[in-house]
Amino acid sequence: MTHQFLIDTESLAQNLGREDLVLIDVRGQAAFSSHIRGAVHSTWHEYSDPNATAKGLLDPDLSRIEQRLRALGINHSSDIVIYSNPFDNWGDEGRMFWMLQYLGHPSVRVLDGGWVKWTAEHRPYEHEPARPQPGNFQVAPHPELLVMKDELKKLVKAPRRETIILDARSVEEYAGKDIEGLPRAGHIPTASNIPWNGFLKSDGSVKDLGMIQKMFQEFGLDPSHEIITYCLGGVRSAWLYFVFRLVGYEKVKNYPGSWWEWSRDFAAPVEKDAKLLDKVTSQTGTRASGIRQEGRQDS
Repeated sequence: MTHQFLIDTESLAQNLGREDLVLIDVRGQAAFSSHIRGAVHSTWHEYSDPNATAKGLLDPDLSRIEQRLRALGINHSSDIVIYSNPFDNWGDEGRMFWMLQYLGHPSVRVLDGGWVKWTAEHRPYEHEPARPQPGNFQVAPHPELLVMKDELKKLVKAPRRETIILDARSVEEYAGKDIEGLPRAGHIPTASNIPWNGFLKSDGSVKDLGMIQKMFQEFGLDPSHEIITYCLGGVRSAWLYFVFRLVGYEKVKNYPGSWWEWSRDFAAPVEKDAKLLDKVTSQTGTRASGIRQEGRQDS
C-alpha cells in the first residue's frame, strides 16, 4: 500500500539509492546488524530529555535534536521512510513518525510491513551501515501535535465534548493493573481505551484503512474531534496517532510524558476500573506482553 504516510515494500525497493531518500531503521542496535540497503539507525530514546524521569519526554534542547537528525543525512527536502519489526517493538516507527512531524519535516512515511514483510519477500539487505553526508534540516515545531501534562490536567478538570482522550495501553493497564516501577496504576479520568496493537495483519502490514475508519466511527470518533493519545511512555500512543493520521484524522495530539509522568504527579487524578480488571484477568490471566514497559531500552 502506498499512501501519503505509508509506502509499500515494492515502491521502496524501486526507490532505494535515491539521494533524497533517508531510510531510518528504528529497531535495536543488535537487530540493525542486518538492515535494508542504505538505512541509517536511530531510536526514539536518543531524542528523550536526559534529565527527566519520564522517559518519553522530548529533549527540550531542540538544537541537540536537530544536530542528531542532521547527522542522519536529513534535509528539509528529504523523503524519509521509517521501518522496524512491527511485531517486536511498541510502535517505535510511529513514535519516530510523530516526532518528525512535530519537528516540522514535510515528508515522512512508514514502510508498510516493515522488516517482517521485507525479509518475507526475500528482498536484499546488507550489514554495513550507511555513512550519509550531514543534512541541513531545521527544526520548526508544530505545537498542535503535542500536549503536555499541565494542559491535560486542565482538560480533565474541565472536559470538552469535542476533545477525546484515548489510552493506547493494554486493557489490563487501563483498568489498573499494578506495574513494577510505577507509583500508581489506572488511567487518566475521562479517557477511553483503544489498545495500540490491533491494527496489523499477519504479515505486519496495516489493516484495510476503510475497516479501521469504520471501527473508529463505531467507537464514536469523528474526524472533527480533537484526539489526544497517551500510553506509558508516549510510544504506543504515537503509533495510535499514526493510525489516526492514516485514516484522515488531522486534529490528533500525542502526550509524550504519558503514564510515566502522570502517575508520578500525585496532583494528577487517576481512575481505576476494578470490574474490568477482574474480568480481563480472570478470562486471560496476566499477559506479560501487555504489561512490559515500552520505556525500557530493550523494547
